[in-house]
Amino acid sequence: MDKPIEHLGQLKGKVLLFGGVYSNLQALEALISIANKEGVAPSNCICTGDIIGYCGQPQQTISLFKKWGAKSIVGNVEIQLAEDKEDCGCDFREGSKCDDLSQLWYPFAKAHLQNDAIEWIKTLPRNIQFDYAGKTIGVVHGAYSNVSEFIFSSTSWEVKKASFDALNCDVIVAGHCGLPFTDVKADKIWINPGVIGMPANDGLAKVWAVILDERKTPIYKHFSFSYDHELASELMLKNNLPKEYAQTLKTGIWDNTEILPIAESELQGKPIKF
Repeated sequence: MDKPIEHLGQLKGKVLLFGGVYSNLQALEALISIANKEGVAPSNCICTGDIIGYCGQPQQTISLFKKWGAKSIVGNVEIQLAEDKEDCGCDFREGSKCDDLSQLWYPFAKAHLQNDAIEWIKTLPRNIQFDYAGKTIGVVHGAYSNVSEFIFSSTSWEVKKASFDALNCDVIVAGHCGLPFTDVKADKIWINPGVIGMPANDGLAKVWAVILDERKTPIYKHFSFSYDHELASELMLKNNLPKEYAQTLKTGIWDNTEILPIAESELQGKPIKF
């Protein structure tokens, strides 16, 4: 990538944080409508990476994202695409079901992206940093030292602390794991806004994001929203993409929980509350 860290300076007004669009054009369209309704400028909308992923409209999703003008860092998928790799780089265990399914959706995404999309991906930074409401905020995909590291609410604070130390930040905004959560320790805050391309294994077809509002305490608010998940699922099946993920779009339940720690796995199908 061209820039290890993109510094945005001080942001004012509301900030929209989200992750994992996963080629889900319908979810991105719904999120843009929310941003417009909330009065969040595109320059204050920040993605934690993996704009490309499981769903059926990779080129259309990239094109809309570019037209919108939001910010994003690279996820592991963008890194792999930019480097013309043959796998998604998700750090799935070899031979696992997630690994097997990635061998269906990743080649599809790669084959359906135009050259201009790949060139645009190459311009995305590895990390973003900005100041907001008196705090320094760093954006990572998995972790600062490992883009593909799965960090969950139950992950030890010592593991999380490494990203705070590396970026010298008060707040870390991360993605990759697919589940929204906030972990607070003393004066440090780890926020995962969740992803908009797949539901959060909570039994609902809705997806998750976060709005920062400097006028409120706390400044962060998790929220879920609906979109045309039926169409997104239908398009996956039409393009012979994994039926397991197409079904998840409708049921809100992950086909398997092999990437999840026990604590998160036990929450499958349970509503998420903040």
